[in-house]
Amino acid sequence: MRDFSRAKRIVVKIGTNILTKDDSVDTAYLRRIAGQMNSLLETGREVVIISSGAIGMGSGQLNLAERSKDIRMRQACAAIGQPLLMAEYRKAFARYGVTVAQVLLTAEVLNNRKTYLNLRNSIETLLKLGVVPILNENDSVSTDEIGSAFGDNDRLSALVASKIDADLLMMLSDIDALYDRDPRRHKDAKPIKAVFEITAEIIRNAGARGSTHSTGGMKAKIEAAKIAASAGCRIVLANGRIRNVIGKVMAGEQIGTLFMPKRKLGNRARWILNSTPTGTIEIDAGAMKAVRNRKSLLPSGVIAVKGNFEAGAVVMLNGNAKAVSNLSSAELKQLVGKHSSEIRKALGPGRRDVVAIPEDIVFLDF
Repeated sequence: MRDFSRAKRIVVKIGTNILTKDDSVDTAYLRRIAGQMNSLLETGREVVIISSGAIGMGSGQLNLAERSKDIRMRQACAAIGQPLLMAEYRKAFARYGVTVAQVLLTAEVLNNRKTYLNLRNSIETLLKLGVVPILNENDSVSTDEIGSAFGDNDRLSALVASKIDADLLMMLSDIDALYDRDPRRHKDAKPIKAVFEITAEIIRNAGARGSTHSTGGMKAKIEAAKIAASAGCRIVLANGRIRNVIGKVMAGEQIGTLFMPKRKLGNRARWILNSTPTGTIEIDAGAMKAVRNRKSLLPSGVIAVKGNFEAGAVVMLNGNAKAVSNLSSAELKQLVGKHSSEIRKALGPGRRDVVAIPEDIVFLDF
């Protein structure tokens, strides 16, 4: 289970609470982590970093007594903190002659198939050049409440690991492991060494969200593990302050919690599964049975259409699956309950006569 000798592409998520100190980067810690990652690079492995800390550094630079909850102020702090954060990463890795690159993401980049593929190609190129990409949510231009686009950097790290076919995701935080109960409330809580299936009980016992300086708690990390598991990616959650933590994980030492994947979905299936749906297509029981049996979704099985979306958008099928719709919401509303042959008659020639093909339908309970 913990044999990572063949793991070539590794994503490392570094949490706010272990990266920062007094609203600034803990430079000594960052130098140590850079050294550990350089050891991976020297063995021919590829490393991608998901880093928190920009808003905290911006707050410190402005000498704010408290972290502001105002979205505009947090955007300003992110804009101030990002270059400061990257400067520290550049200095830390320059000691080893390693070049780093900053990649800022919005949810739209990952949800849109074209921009997602562009991002994937960009990261692939950086890795081939021996560069270490450092990714974060683009908080300074986010139109949503900061942290809401991806939920937190735990989820972002899992999405990135999934979308670039990483072999291992290390989630380094101030949490030692997943426990059978919330250790903050139960002194007899015991760490779980390995998780083979994320059950409702595990989620229920995970506890609340993280601290003031981080948006992720144990529940966020479990949800992230579910995302990465769909890519066949193993996940290790460990305390990032453990001495030589990356080296110890790679050596297979029993630290933290290992999450094992159930099965590996294809790249397109993972993109569909992890994209934010823009609407819902409600279908009848017969249509649901058909798509579960790997049949195309036909307009005759559609009961209702909710939301406004274009052709090619990812939508929900009831609450059970996600699919890429061949038709827009406006077009679908014209065809609800009608036979497939009526598509061309209603919409003109050259249009597909199905709503979604089996390859573009992914069930949530995979």
